[in-house]
Amino acid sequence: MKVFITSKIPMDILNGIKENFEVEYHDSNVPLSKEEIMEGLAGFDALVCPLSDKIDEEVINSADDLKIIANYGAGFDNIDIQAAAKKNIAVTNAPAPSSAVSTAELTFALILMIARDMLRAEESLREGNFKGWRPTYFLGEQLKSKTLGIIGMGNIGKNLAKRALAFEMKVVYHSRNRKQDIEDLGVEYMERDEVIKSADFLTLHTAFSPELKHMISKREFELMPESAYLINAARGPLVDEAALVAALEEGKIKGAALDVYEFEPEVSQQLLKLKNVVLMPHLGNATYDARMEMGRAVFDNLMDFKEGRRPRNKVN
Repeated sequence: MKVFITSKIPMDILNGIKENFEVEYHDSNVPLSKEEIMEGLAGFDALVCPLSDKIDEEVINSADDLKIIANYGAGFDNIDIQAAAKKNIAVTNAPAPSSAVSTAELTFALILMIARDMLRAEESLREGNFKGWRPTYFLGEQLKSKTLGIIGMGNIGKNLAKRALAFEMKVVYHSRNRKQDIEDLGVEYMERDEVIKSADFLTLHTAFSPELKHMISKREFELMPESAYLINAARGPLVDEAALVAALEEGKIKGAALDVYEFEPEVSQQLLKLKNVVLMPHLGNATYDARMEMGRAVFDNLMDFKEGRRPRNKVN
């Protein structure tokens, strides 16, 4: 069985795959073009790819020998799973318990960074502007008693809520289903618009689906307090990026901290010019713990398929 791997992966995972499969490996974090992926798939049975690779119907239809697509990530919205199903190609994802913890930790770091303007403060120090302690130098927001609003209370949302409670924040949330275990800790359920109106820090933790595109747009920015911050470490298209830029420029909200972008990997020049934002390069679950767990899931999916079993993380 021949496996085409389109991106650099942890060496321990790569070695395990190489011991069991014939492998073609793109040993780089520079993405392959669509044409390069299509060319590389010729004659291969399996594709291992990251979330950033767009595996659309054209790519799938070009791969005559492809039998399984093993996504290196918990999500799989980068893959046209219907097109794969038409060709009887299995699609798997790679969930990892550590991913939720790592993403929640990164989200809380974003909250701290935007609340205390840490990026600009460090930049000011490096530029030689630090002249000693002053009563009004880089004043920020204390998190204690502030309200964190969470939309989407899955594993990431729950891990984030627990961290916010440790900082003595008030936590409110909205989710399709109420979560009694998190409410037992003192987290309050609200309707979606009430969460948006109440939050000093509004953070998104829903999976992406087409109907959720631009779930935060001009209307929602009008509902948010002018003192509020938006945090997005989920999926870029959940937020209408043009509406976000307008809200930031017009003072509709105070700031934003983003780890994902609507047209990723492109980041709008307007966002890059703004000073009331923190921008990270999609590092949500970028920890050794999470990426190794994902890699082991990819390996297990490939081995299941090779040995005639239904892959344990099959999604189509």
